[in-house]
Formats: sequence, C-alpha cells, structure tokens
Amino acid sequence: MLWQERLNVDSLAWLLEPDSDNPSIRYFALRDLLDRPVNDPDVIAAQSQVMFNGPVPVILEAQNPEGYWLQPGGGYRKYQGTVWQIMLLNELGADPTDERVQRGCEYLLSHSIASNGGFAAGNTQSVVPSNAIHCLNGNLLFALIRLGFLGDPRVKQALDWQVRSITGEEPIVYYQSGTSGPDFACAVNEKQPCGWGALKAMKALLAVPSQQRTPDMHHAIERGAQFLLRYDVAKADFPYTEKISSAWFKLGFPLSYWSDVLETLDVLVTFGYGGDARLKEAYHWLLSKQNAEGRWKLENTLNGKMWIDIEKRGKPSKWITLRALRVIKGIEQAQSQAG
Repeated sequence: MLWQERLNVDSLAWLLEPDSDNPSIRYFALRDLLDRPVNDPDVIAAQSQVMFNGPVPVILEAQNPEGYWLQPGGGYRKYQGTVWQIMLLNELGADPTDERVQRGCEYLLSHSIASNGGFAAGNTQSVVPSNAIHCLNGNLLFALIRLGFLGDPRVKQALDWQVRSITGEEPIVYYQSGTSGPDFACAVNEKQPCGWGALKAMKALLAVPSQQRTPDMHHAIERGAQFLLRYDVAKADFPYTEKISSAWFKLGFPLSYWSDVLETLDVLVTFGYGGDARLKEAYHWLLSKQNAEGRWKLENTLNGKMWIDIEKRGKPSKWITLRALRVIKGIEQAQSQAG
C-alpha cells in the first residue's frame, strides 16, 4: 500500500508548490518525502530560496554583526535571543555554509557552555552548572549538529554530557535552577522523568549520523526509546508533577522546550520504531487530526513573540502537514517491510 493512501486527499502536491512565504516546505518535501539527494538540482534550488524568501532572511537581518540576536551574552531571552534563532534557523533549513549562520553558531558556542560541558540558559561563568537541562541541551545539539558543528570540541563535549546524563554515568547534583539526571529526570520536574526533555535529548542523538554514533550513544538511544515507549504517547502519561500540558496535544510549529505527539512520533519513527505496536494509538490519533483535504491545522504557535510570524493558528499548516506526512510515510513503510 502506498503511504499516501492514508490521506483523505493526497496533500503532497500542496507541499511541493512554490511558496515565497514558506520556501522551506518545498525543500524538506523534496528531501524527506520524495527522497531526493542533497545534490539534486531541485533540492539545491529550493534551499537557495530559503535564504532569500520567508522567515530566514528576516531572522538574519535582525542579527548583530558580532553574531548575536537581541542582546550580547548567553542569549536565552525568549523568543528573539540567540539561542532561539539558532534553533529556528536549523528548523527552517537554513544553509549551514552561510557566513551569518556560522557566525551565529560560533557566538552561541562561545557564550552558552556550562561548567559541566552542557548548554546552559543562565550564568555560564558560575562553577555551578545551573540550567543544564535535557530540553535546552537537546534542542541546541540538534541544531548545531545539523548546521555543521558536530566536529566542534564544544559540541562533542555537550553531546558527551547529554549521553552520560541519560545513562547515569554523569554524577548529578540537582540545583533549584535546573540540571538533569539519569533517565531524563529533571530538577524543574522535581527530579522526576520529563517527557519533553526525553524527546529533545533523543533529537540530539538523532542528529548524529548513524555511522558516527558510539556504543554509548546507542545505549542512550535505546534507553531513551524504551522510556518514551513505556508510556502512551497518545496520552502523555509521563510522571509529571502537575497536570499534563495541553501543548502535548496541540500540533505546533516551531516548538520550543515543549514537545507534542507528532514530534515524538517523528523522532521514534526516524530511529526505526515505526513498526512498534506501542505507537498504534498515537498513530491513529494523528490520522484523525487531518481534515477532508488531507491537511493538518496549526494549533500551537509562537507568533507574536518571534522576529516574524509563521503561518496562522487554526488554519491548515504546511509545516504540520509536512511533519505528519513524514511520520505516515515512515510508519507505513515500516509496517510494509514487516510483512
């Protein structure tokens, strides 16, 4: 069965059409849904458009010549500071070789490393590794690795902290301001495992090419996958200290420190768990969210907080539909291969 048969109407053509407001969509659809190689002329042309139209040039225009956004230093300030722009440039498919992108990454790396080697949102000059938590570290590693910085010693150091903090090999001391522990425990969640943090940490490991993953990374990936699959992704029954956030069930782009059902499915499917029966309910939930045209709506957004708005809340979203189709393709192909 073709994976498009799961759609009420095949929306792939909608994602492939030229769109000056969201040129990234065509780029990712060619690459991820049609499996075009990076040297394909259409893929190259599509990424070129990303740098000249839509959100990316607006974000880069707001960059200070020194490489930061909004204010110098660590740059965590939501959602216009340096930290968030590096994450967003990656999510939007910005060209990693662009000098402005490289400058922004270098500035971030020079101002956001905690004393334990992970990324921090607070004072990086303190001997106390405060604010070194899975969600922030995972998000930044995912972005920096995909933007070409895997070989940077500071990225390797932060990646090492991420792995050791998942497996428990990193000595953990919890502080009121943060710091994460084994199996995705987090001080912000009263030292209990955090589903959001787990998903972001897994994204960091996902960004490492499979042939470059160490045995320790594979161990951390297995622990992460089994943690996420231990719970019902469709219900998010993780051991939160408060009520489950409604953001888990509201499909959004871009995502911040929070996650949702779709992103969790996307990461697990990409890691090769598309055929796992424990994802069945979450997959059915995702399929039920499409409209009559085979499209998904934007339900959660940072619009009004970023340098530029991206799509409109409550309207059919190319970004959400792109991610949904990527998951559907992966699950249907995994099930087909399983016989």
